[in-house]
Amino acid sequence: MRSSHEFTCINCPLSCPLELVEEDGRVLEVKGAECRLGEKYAEAEFTDPRRVVTTTVTVRNGTLPLLPVRSTEAIPRRLVREAVESLASIAVEAPVKEGQVILADLLGTGVDVVSSRDLNTLSGHK
Repeated sequence: MRSSHEFTCINCPLSCPLELVEEDGRVLEVKGAECRLGEKYAEAEFTDPRRVVTTTVTVRNGTLPLLPVRSTEAIPRRLVREAVESLASIAVEAPVKEGQVILADLLGTGVDVVSSRDLNTLSGHK
């Protein structure tokens, strides 16, 4: 059975309104894209939606109680909630450097979670 799905492309400021037409899970066409990036975006969002995870983890002995972290790549959208829940139980010791791996291989995806900033210890030493 043929059906259509609507998306808004996020690859550039144009924010093209996209319509993906599929039949039995097979992409037939993408309408509304001003460029090939929009077509690729709609196809990926339909077949395998992925998201970069951004959250915070607890810091011990740091100048701030929380450290912003992010995944180095997008992971399957279906795993985002589980990823955030698993990161909620992590506590790191200050100091921390921006880009430092906080958790390797998030949920077996092969994607690491890294610090999004430097964070010093309470005493100010790096």
